[in-house]
Order: sequence, then C-alpha cells, then structure tokens
Amino acid sequence: MTRILVIEHDASDPALRLGEWLTEAGAELVICRPYAGDTVPSDLTGFDALISMGGDMGARDDDRAPWLPATRSLLAGAVASATPTLGVCLGGQLLAAATGGTVRKGADGPEIGAYLTAKRDAAMSDPLFADLPMTPDVMQYHNDVVSTLPQGAVLLLSSMGYPNQAWRQGPAAWGVQFHFETSAEHLRGWARTEGRELTGRLGPMLDGADEVMAEVWREFAHRFVAFAAQPPIAPASPIAPAAPKRLLPVVGIDE
Repeated sequence: MTRILVIEHDASDPALRLGEWLTEAGAELVICRPYAGDTVPSDLTGFDALISMGGDMGARDDDRAPWLPATRSLLAGAVASATPTLGVCLGGQLLAAATGGTVRKGADGPEIGAYLTAKRDAAMSDPLFADLPMTPDVMQYHNDVVSTLPQGAVLLLSSMGYPNQAWRQGPAAWGVQFHFETSAEHLRGWARTEGRELTGRLGPMLDGADEVMAEVWREFAHRFVAFAAQPPIAPASPIAPAAPKRLLPVVGIDE
C-alpha cells in the first residue's frame, strides 16, 4: 500500500475530498497536524509520498507557525530525493519558497471562488497534468502568490490573473496555487467566516462547477497515488527537471 504523509497546517483546511480520493485509490494516509502539536518529521523514511496542504498563514510566517521551517526543509529534501510530492495552495507556496522561489502578496488582490486556468505546453507530457481538460476550473482562496518560480521549475497551468498556477519541480514534485480538496460549500464557509466576497468568474454559479471539478481532480488524485506507487526514480538535476519517462499502469477505478 502506498503510504503518504499529509501535513495539515490549519484546522480549517484538512485534506477533505482529496483525502477521500487518495484513500479510494489505495493510499494509506498518515496525517500530521503541527498546529495541534504534532512534530513534522525530519525526513520521509517509511513514506512513499508527501502532501502539504493549505492554511491562512504565509509561507514565511515562522513566528506564527513555528513548524514552517521544518516543513520547508522536508519539502526541499523531497524534491532533492525525487520523492513524489504535492503542495496545495500554502503547500505549493512552501514548496516554492523551500527551493528558491519567491512568494509575495498578490498585487491584484485575493482570488476567492471558481476560476479558469489553462494548460501550458509542458502539461501535455506531464504524468499528472496531461489528462486534465485544456481549461480546468479550480477553486481559489488566497492572498499570496508564487511570484517567481524556483530555478528549473516547469510551468503547467496559468491563468489571466496570476500566471503561476501549477508547476513541477524536478521529476516528482508538483505545486498548485489553488484548492481542489474543497467543495463549493466549504469554500463559501471560509468566505463567510472571514467576511469576504466571492471574486471568481462563476460567482453564484459556483455550485454548478463543483461536481465537474470533483470528477477532474478526483482522477488527478488517483494518478498521484499511481505515480507514487511506482519504483523510485533517480533525482534529476535541479536545473533540468525533465518529466519522468516511466509509464503509469492502467488503474481500474469504479465510477
């Protein structure tokens, strides 16, 4: 069974649907909640993959979240060792910050709601992103953005607002700016709690995109588990992060 360490940085953003999709694909999830006192492991011994979730702190808010240096170190080590890794929203920002990227407050304000992204050419041969639609909808809820990707990172999804929406670092680590673990109801709950308005293109139609998004990103999560289940691959040069050449097996999924 594929064993995945999932770091949840904030009680308001657990793995939610992503956890369900990973589990139904055959993964065993070990949840680390440092905000509740759990210690972030110093390495990934005993794990096949790493996922870093979101949170309302910044990627460098070490005073507020004192476990962030350990998380960044773990993410940097995962990239160096070519351990399958996924960073979601804050998790993606931490992944970028840990490996030389820049995270800043978005110059055009926050994104909250459903937004459209578009695949870049490199996504067509990516193990996780190749099978996505050309313009996948995503759930956004962020103030900060990755303004500069780490050296050698490969851009996979962009948007009209903030271009660095999804990228690959090395052969086996991916960061995304958005959320796909949340439902429309959950995202609206965040907005109500913080007194924010939806800014996404769908506005009140958010629920209409919820089911479509769930199907797209459910299959993405299944591909991540299949990728992590494969034999380890040799780490790539940090300045030449080619996509892995191995092929994923055909995984039967009950719809």
